Amino acid sequence: MRHPRSHNAKNGHGHILDMVSIRERLAEIEDRAVPGHWEGDLLTGANDTHIASLVERNTRFTMLVNIPRKDTTTVVAALAKHISKLHEQLLSDRPDCAQNASPRRVPYRPP
Repeated sequence: MRHPRSHNAKNGHGHILDMVSIRERLAEIEDRAVPGHWEGDLLTGANDTHIASLVERNTRFTMLVNIPRKDTTTVVAALAKHISKLHEQLLSDRPDCAQNASPRRVPYRPP
């Protein structure tokens, strides 16, 4: 159920600490010239259902991942599992690249 903005202000929900505006992103990300920049969203539906969406900004390639819970650990684990499947699939399509490629791991650092 949707609530007016004043509802979130009363209970403290909906506020991101140290938020950085999307308008402050780097120019190379904004112009979509460099492949490999991804955007993600977590969508919450009825009955405590969650879907994460990842969109590669250059090609607009989109991945949707079913997420059982919306806590950070669960979301990160589900996305990592899905991305590793994508990496394996890409390498199986190009065996000549498999020997030189490895997924880049970026550690999660909480704010």
